Amino acid sequence: MTIGMIGLGRMGSNMVRRLMRAGHAAAVYDRSKEAMAALAADGAIAADSLPALVAALPSPRIICLMIPVAYVGSTVDALLPLLSNGDIIIDGGNSHYQEDLARQTQLRPQGVHYVDMGTSGGVWGLERGYCLMIGGDPDIVQFLDPMFAALAPEHGYLHCGPCGAGHFVKMVHNGIEYGLMAAYAEGLNILKHANAGKTHTEADAETTPLAHPEHYQYDFDIAKIAEVWRHGSVIQSWLLDLTADALAKNPSLAGFAGRVSDSGEGRWTLQAANDEGVPAPVLAAALFQRFSSRGADAFAAQVLSAMRLGFGGHVEKK
Repeated sequence: MTIGMIGLGRMGSNMVRRLMRAGHAAAVYDRSKEAMAALAADGAIAADSLPALVAALPSPRIICLMIPVAYVGSTVDALLPLLSNGDIIIDGGNSHYQEDLARQTQLRPQGVHYVDMGTSGGVWGLERGYCLMIGGDPDIVQFLDPMFAALAPEHGYLHCGPCGAGHFVKMVHNGIEYGLMAAYAEGLNILKHANAGKTHTEADAETTPLAHPEHYQYDFDIAKIAEVWRHGSVIQSWLLDLTADALAKNPSLAGFAGRVSDSGEGRWTLQAANDEGVPAPVLAAALFQRFSSRGADAFAAQVLSAMRLGFGGHVEKK
């Protein structure tokens, strides 16, 4: 099978390498000539334009997009005049599932098939494989099975349902990911401050005193705790593995400002929960914490200070 790959970033490049390791051929396109040259050295066909990429593929053409969500629509628009009946576009990025439905409607009159492929695996996917959550017509998904089997580990891919189903499942997957990450981060932060009783603070009207400082005299080695949790505990996971590794290399996490981005899936998960009337308080709190980490709550905090000054004459502590 020959697969065209558009987008050779952190995941796209390694997906191509994994496909070629499994015996598939690949044609690639990216704005980065260096990324294309690196894959050409490994045996891929490097195309210098979208028409060249399409021309390098046998029919039915299989083209996978691993590009930022903002560029998916324009790329599909550019590809459509170049494609023929029976060709297949796979969106492996993090598009909103409702956009999948619109793109399927756009492509169908020309006979071009559309498959949404939620992809999880990050920079480790080359060796570990990619977990794939797939949406699309059953016959097309079955035709692409050799590709999915090459990319995923054993039992690591699933046809979740019709168009949009793959990205819907991946959306919720990422919402859960936010919650898991927040839980580890908050728990480790409580451990980090378990020596609060050793810090002497002057008693004043603006500070709730620590009632029993003798209860908080622990100087924990956070890196060692994260490591021991990896062995036999009920909260062991790959995310914990990555956390333990980061702390072992950099116990203070120097160099991290703590500004945590969100790429959209957490927001979309909460939108779906709202539409369905389903409570998701943990996922909501995790998403809002990311907003706070980027300073989005600064004005709210100023408002709080202003109110406290107004009703009680409370001056902010420096």
